[in-house]
Amino acid sequence: MNRRQFLTRAGGGAVGLAAFPSLLTACGGSGTEVGASASSTAAAPSTTRALIEVAGDTPWWLQGNFAPVVDEVASTSLKVTGSIPEALAGLYVRNGSNSRAGTSGHWFVGDGMVHGVHLEDGQARSYANRWVHTTLFESGGGIADAGVPGADIGYSNVSAFTHNGRLFTSGEIGFPYELSPGDLSTIGVHDFAGKLDTNMTAHPKVDPETGELHFFGYGLFEPFLTYHVADAQGQLIHSAQIEVGRSTMVHDFAITDRDVVFWEFPVVLDLSLAAEGTSLPFRWEPEYGARIGVMPLGGTNADIRWVEVPPAYVFHSINAFRDGDEIVVDVSQFETMFEAGPLGQAPELHRWRINTAGKELAFSDETLEADLHMDLPSRDPRRVGRPYRYGYMIEAVANPDTVQLGGLYKHDFDTFTQEYFNPGADRVCDEGLFVPTGDAEDDGYVFTYSYNAERDGSDLLILAAQDFAAEPVATIELPQRVPHGFHATWVAADKAVS
Repeated sequence: MNRRQFLTRAGGGAVGLAAFPSLLTACGGSGTEVGASASSTAAAPSTTRALIEVAGDTPWWLQGNFAPVVDEVASTSLKVTGSIPEALAGLYVRNGSNSRAGTSGHWFVGDGMVHGVHLEDGQARSYANRWVHTTLFESGGGIADAGVPGADIGYSNVSAFTHNGRLFTSGEIGFPYELSPGDLSTIGVHDFAGKLDTNMTAHPKVDPETGELHFFGYGLFEPFLTYHVADAQGQLIHSAQIEVGRSTMVHDFAITDRDVVFWEFPVVLDLSLAAEGTSLPFRWEPEYGARIGVMPLGGTNADIRWVEVPPAYVFHSINAFRDGDEIVVDVSQFETMFEAGPLGQAPELHRWRINTAGKELAFSDETLEADLHMDLPSRDPRRVGRPYRYGYMIEAVANPDTVQLGGLYKHDFDTFTQEYFNPGADRVCDEGLFVPTGDAEDDGYVFTYSYNAERDGSDLLILAAQDFAAEPVATIELPQRVPHGFHATWVAADKAVS
């Protein structure tokens, strides 16, 4: 099957304050040692939260607060309960899949839509939601109609990120798109002045010391995995193809102050599923095997060393850092993916240790938390690739019929304990994004969109990270329901490029 046949048969699925004028005023070893859980909870999670029931034949990702919204809304009149810290000046923006057609073949497949709230001088200045105007969006068709997946052809629906004061979105397939932080309008596709020639996936890492942007892309066709580096000014300075056997879904990776860490797990592209018209043609194939690779920052395929590991799946790493000869990687790990339940079995918090001292890498795996299920992590961006203490994660309620979210956890990786923010019986949170405002690692605030089922509406909650389980310091009622989405970023007003 060639690229065109694949696309045809897949049927459209693959995969300064002056910078903030009132937002849209007009309109983000080989051996395995499994340890016992060492965690305890400082505040009880919502273990009694009722499971969401999926009604009828409509897919779960088109029901409830997963269902897309149809309107772009802008408001400069927002109700605030509590007090917005004046240290928070900027734009909180989150991306997600929001099919303009109102239907899609999978939660991961749909037009990107960002929701943003602009804060200034202790006030909620404005809210707006906007579709990302990708080539696909402008064409009104799907990937099969628009051409070969990749380059400017992708949904750009997973993440929002900033680099060098500029705001971008990215997805699983294709180039990133640049947005205006002022009004969330789409500036256009971003290919690093023509130097980027592969996909860019959703989780780039900014080295907090150098300002360099490390990222990668996986391809449906060769090259299957490519690593890139952009300098602090946003110029692409390094690209290296990494040899892997097949196209596998590689959603995330990790860096330390010295290393790049890739993992290749057995969620593989299946062309037979594409031929059947499956929107997300990946399947669990444990016989493919699993491995983790380590290479220096800015390295090439000649530098990478691999170690075989037991089959599993990881969407997201929390962080990674060096501990002597060992690389420590904290991840939210699934036992399988796309085999049981809507995505996979409920994730567990794991800590990998990769010893790099010998001729061969040695791998060990410790389960940090098996009973409390957490994913969609963030941490202090100043600690990326460095030793750290705190991670902030969404509660993933085990439900065989749908993805069900809950409250938020603050996990202490020194004491292996958690604090839990409970939004209430009729509310759930989305990803919690930590934004620092002081020198200490947890001196800052955690942002999350929260869905209120009773009124079928959404709020932006601002939590004090150092008093995590308490009531939000501010609740901003939004004029638009914010569907459950993926990843967010913070655009600081004093760093934004207008």
